Amino acid sequence: MNIRPAAPADVAAIRALVSAAFGRDGEADIVEAVRAAGDALVELVAGDSGEIVGHVLFNRMTCAEALAGLAPLSVAPTHQSKGIGAALARAGLDACRGLGIQGCVVLGDPAYYGRFGFARAPATLSSPYAHLDAFQALPFESGVFDRPLAAAYPSDFG
Repeated sequence: MNIRPAAPADVAAIRALVSAAFGRDGEADIVEAVRAAGDALVELVAGDSGEIVGHVLFNRMTCAEALAGLAPLSVAPTHQSKGIGAALARAGLDACRGLGIQGCVVLGDPAYYGRFGFARAPATLSSPYAHLDAFQALPFESGVFDRPLAAAYPSDFG
């Protein structure tokens, strides 16, 4: 498996992959809208024998601090449970750190994302999703969530 930055030539394959992974087009529409708006911070694909089998997008959050939002993370149904999603998540988190991003949020399964260090978002982080256990945060810098912050996803998340 090879993980690399997404390229313009990958757009159609990414759309097909994300739609297949979620069983609908909504998440693929979000990926394309975030990309078109210039809100993508990190976008990676995983390839296997020349085929794109995984994708992850980290978007810019509207916040007083430099935060990334992980969403969506997609793996082809035929390639799930092989560690591809975990490898993409780790590579993307490392890339965000390399960009000087101070922390990351995700709206997802706590058991899955907990293995990357995510925990329920602290009460200091306000968001329309803050009341959900699935809204989680991962600080890259000490103290980033110590003071009250409001974090908003790009408008394309609906």
